[in-house]
Amino acid sequence: TFPNNKVKTFLNIIYTANWINSIQSTFFKPFGLSSQQYNILRILRGAEKPLKVQTIKERMIERSPNATRLMDKLNDKQLIERIACPEDRRVVHIAITDKGLKLLEDISEKMNFDLLENLNEKEAGQLSDLLDKIR
Repeated sequence: TFPNNKVKTFLNIIYTANWINSIQSTFFKPFGLSSQQYNILRILRGAEKPLKVQTIKERMIERSPNATRLMDKLNDKQLIERIACPEDRRVVHIAITDKGLKLLEDISEKMNFDLLENLNEKEAGQLSDLLDKIR
């Protein structure tokens, strides 16, 4: 039992977020990625141009203090590349590589789970609006 529906809802949101994270972790593991690394690759693909590290951090779904380390790992796998800024040596731009783009294509082909399959379009819209209202 819960003292009220707000407490029940709050706990349900946390539980659901953890459930989604677990499913994503399991899905991305064979690709050698975390969901945060996948998010970085998608940000870079969507930008269609190299981005500053800070810009990537600001656009991440789950903002992470270790975003630089995540990008180090992506760089080690040759999925992204660092580009030095000629005007300011302190600034580094990040670009997705062809290998990174290919990996995103491979992931898209295999990503067939629909975590919202039990919701119709109207319910999905309502849930989205309610989540926006919370934030």
